[in-house]
Amino acid sequence: MEIDGKVFWRQTLMPTVLIDNYMIVHTIIFYIFSFIAIFSAIMVVASKNTVHSVFFLILDFISISCLFIMIGAEFLGMIMLIVYVGAVAILFLFVVMMLNVAQQKNEWFTSRDSSAHIPIGLLVSLIIFFELIIVIGGWKYKPDLVDSISIEINSTITNTQSLGNVIYTDYIHLFQLSGMILLVAMIGAIVLTFRERSGVRRQSYFKQISREKKDGVELVEVESNKGIKIDV
Repeated sequence: MEIDGKVFWRQTLMPTVLIDNYMIVHTIIFYIFSFIAIFSAIMVVASKNTVHSVFFLILDFISISCLFIMIGAEFLGMIMLIVYVGAVAILFLFVVMMLNVAQQKNEWFTSRDSSAHIPIGLLVSLIIFFELIIVIGGWKYKPDLVDSISIEINSTITNTQSLGNVIYTDYIHLFQLSGMILLVAMIGAIVLTFRERSGVRRQSYFKQISREKKDGVELVEVESNKGIKIDV
């Protein structure tokens, strides 16, 4: 009986040891991804090359999506990979590579009008800072804030179903309002893009398509051993 008892004790101990080892490995991987995410976020701001900043931003998004998957929020992790990495970050990369950001940055710092944007930037930064303080330190000033949340957690459904029930049922009006705000922001960005600015050449597709041969080609007789002056 003593031998059988020892064998039985070892059999019940093995799953516990495996669970402990799994939790240790899970914790180590979690801290590795956390360190990569923090390092990438710092390099996004500290990197002098704009293209490198976008690459670090992509690495930061991938690390955060892995953290979401590790804590059980697989839907948010996949949305982070598909939307932010697959669309937003790649869009940033193409925009940065097509624009001459270094020259525009030097012109922005050397121009006289650049000082007018500094107070607005400081104001927006202060607003964001106070919002973070309110969100992070909210439980200190109102301890019953977390207890007042009336979201029921049902363990029988998946995270995707829970998010769908919360967003599209309980907070559908706030979700529609956020969509309208994003629509207004998109329209504002389009309006700012088509704003008339001096010194910027724009491409007119209608003029390119409707251009005739006489408007694009000019035949000039040139005398021998003499050049011709072309007005650009």
